[in-house]
Amino acid sequence: MPHPVIGIDLGSNTFRCVAYDDEHDRFTGEFERIVKTAYDLHRTGRIGAAAIENIIAAAQEADRRLNFSGATVLAYTTAAMRTADNAAEALDRIYAETGIAFEIIDDAREAALTTLAVRYRLKRVGRSDDAFMLMDIGGGSTEIMLQKGAYYESQSFPLGIMAPAQQADTPDAIRALIREKIAPLKRYAHDAYARLGKPPILIATAGSPTTMAAFLRGMTYETYDSSRINGVVLTQEECETALHGLLALSPQERIPYVGSGKESLIIAGVVIVQELYAALGYDEAVIIDDGLREGIVLAHLLERRA
Repeated sequence: MPHPVIGIDLGSNTFRCVAYDDEHDRFTGEFERIVKTAYDLHRTGRIGAAAIENIIAAAQEADRRLNFSGATVLAYTTAAMRTADNAAEALDRIYAETGIAFEIIDDAREAALTTLAVRYRLKRVGRSDDAFMLMDIGGGSTEIMLQKGAYYESQSFPLGIMAPAQQADTPDAIRALIREKIAPLKRYAHDAYARLGKPPILIATAGSPTTMAAFLRGMTYETYDSSRINGVVLTQEECETALHGLLALSPQERIPYVGSGKESLIIAGVVIVQELYAALGYDEAVIIDDGLREGIVLAHLLERRA
């Protein structure tokens, strides 16, 4: 009997889920919506009512599209819910309206599951998964993972796209805010390279780098194709090209390329990617679309098949 598995990642900005067909051993569908979980969280300390409604609507639409009935639904949430004063209240409301019970996971588990998904995809695009630095830029935090042979470590930093995008409205102002917060990450990278050596490649996952790579290839939000993104290389120069191209568009004109709700956030996302390249000491990164939602499913399958 087929036993579908649904992995859901509720982040600080997006609701992302993926469906897996256990009978045929393959991912069969995916869904993503901007929900702005962390909107104003830096100011209020709470998940707002509008964000909760966005999450409920996204979950209901995902259910209609992917059919959660009869599936094992594994739902995790991360940085925004880890810090919000009303996280329990918000998740209770979401459960009451959707039947989805979200588990708040810590940054270490988030990083490990993301790394599992990235290694899975690297193998499938013909790249080595033996040694790399991985950056996962979220709405509320950035996770840095270092893989070197059998050795693995991760570190989380309170640097995401939501707060800078809400506090500043130009790339220069956003960059100044980010540079105030990026020093600990830069120190971590310096110390890690001294201990372990610098990995040969940087991997970038999450919405900002994948959106840039897609934009430069003429893809819109609706025509986005992860198979054309996984494994491509995005250089620092291409980040700058993407930034200028996006700035040349009005926020309304950006929507077809980045999705509704991300038209202003994407500028902060591009700047953070550029600053992370510099802080980690790389001029380019390999882009991988897979992340936490795929890692949730893969970890469940490994545990079930053990």
